[in-house]
Amino acid sequence: MATNIVSTTWKENMEFESDNPSGISLAMDAGEESGGEGKGYRPKALMLSSLAGCSGLDVVSLLKKMHAEVAEFRIDITAELTEEHPKFYNKVKVDYHFSDTELQPKKIQKAVNLSVTKYCGVMEMFRQFAEVEIEIFLHEL
Repeated sequence: MATNIVSTTWKENMEFESDNPSGISLAMDAGEESGGEGKGYRPKALMLSSLAGCSGLDVVSLLKKMHAEVAEFRIDITAELTEEHPKFYNKVKVDYHFSDTELQPKKIQKAVNLSVTKYCGVMEMFRQFAEVEIEIFLHEL
């Protein structure tokens, strides 16, 4: 079983620095409305970036294997927080946008489905606490 270790250090005020198994660090901070200075990523929003990154890596890899690469690919995530503390995302919409002159819709659909249902562990984690909706948008260049 694989184990990841992350170390997060308080810098000042509401700012933290967190390392990563890749060796790259990132800054996290609260917004001014919460006593921070906005010097880094917001922790909850960073979870959405992790979701997009996890699925995006899967999709790009799968499309390459399927010989269905695209010119442009973007993932937009819209998430709703609960009203009560502890606030968490209870509804998440993941929009996959693909652009190319020769899109291959069936292969794109298959790649996204495989990521969502089989490969993306972050997606599976989100499904444990949120209603997740997926939509694919194809754009001709």
